[in-house]
Parts: sequence; structure tokens; C-alpha cells
Amino acid sequence: MGEQLSGLNVKDLHNLENQLEMSLRGVRVKKEQILNDEIRELSRKGSMIHQENVELCRKANLVRQENMELLKKVYGTSNVNSSNENGFYPYELRTAEDPHVAIHL
Repeated sequence: MGEQLSGLNVKDLHNLENQLEMSLRGVRVKKEQILNDEIRELSRKGSMIHQENVELCRKANLVRQENMELLKKVYGTSNVNSSNENGFYPYELRTAEDPHVAIHL
């Protein structure tokens, strides 16, 4: 704690300083190792989330294509194209959370 340093000579103080530096170096190495492990784990999780996102986008696109095909079957090609350009869909849901956001079927 530095309270009993007055009785030490220069050589003892130098040895104490070296011990402190070695201990501090060990703490820094351990901290760096922990941080590197965390970075690797977060990178792995980020990659997994990215892959899930890609898969969900692919599934959403498939559902969107299926919906377009169903709309074409029900309303014909010309009606579907014109209704989509105007942002109108014959059937849609609105969520209770935000009534202005439509979920197109």
C-alpha cells in the first residue's frame, strides 16, 4: 500500500517496482485475452445473426412472390400491377401497434 516504503533502500524499491510491473503486465495480458475471446464470440454471433437475416429475407421474398402469384390468379395480371403501383392491396391487415403500417397478404 506504500505505507512501509520509508525503510527500503533503492535496490529494494527497484525490485518492488519490477514486481509491480510484472504483475501489471500479467493483468494486461489476461485482460487482452478476455477481450479477444469476447470479440471472437461476438463476431461468431454476428455472423450467425447475419445468416439468419439472409435466410429470413429469402423466405420473405418467397412469400412475397407467392402472394403476387395468388393476386395474379385472383385479379388477373393487369389489376395486380396497377394496384401495386398505387400501393393498394385488395386484402391487408393492420397491426394494433401501428395502425398505419399494413401487412400485405
